Amino acid sequence: MIEILEMHEGEIRDFLGRVNYGHLACARDGQPYVVPIYFVWNGTDIFVYTTEGLKTQMIADNPKVCLQVEEFQNGGAWQSVVILGEADRIMDREKRESAVELLRSNNPTLLPALAIKWSKDWIRKNVEAVYRIKIQKLTGRFTSEIRMASAAAQPGFCTGRAKII
Repeated sequence: MIEILEMHEGEIRDFLGRVNYGHLACARDGQPYVVPIYFVWNGTDIFVYTTEGLKTQMIADNPKVCLQVEEFQNGGAWQSVVILGEADRIMDREKRESAVELLRSNNPTLLPALAIKWSKDWIRKNVEAVYRIKIQKLTGRFTSEIRMASAAAQPGFCTGRAKII
């Protein structure tokens, strides 16, 4: 049997320090939009490197975002963290360079953001966008297996309780 449990703050922090790939959700005019994205967490904020496109337009209109990060293990066990926050595009050159350096520490090539973009059979220029997500709420859950002890069935004997081991 599988049980879903809440992660403690320390477990969430460890998880975000280890996993750097998730799904970023933004919304505009009631329409959600979700993209896979690499990120880095500095212990306080989340930083994202991307290129201009639909998500940057949507974030400009509505900076409220959600980042969902998960990790699966063999046997179906999983961990998942959901981050609610506001994305702030970093425009200051020094702060942007510092954020990019931090991002490169986990994703040296900054791919897939720097991959070639094709638009109507022409290469579209990549215009970088670096965001700091100011965290407003962090939640995390994980699965844990519950093993039930089985007792030999005896006629007329039943305690009505399962033993958790």
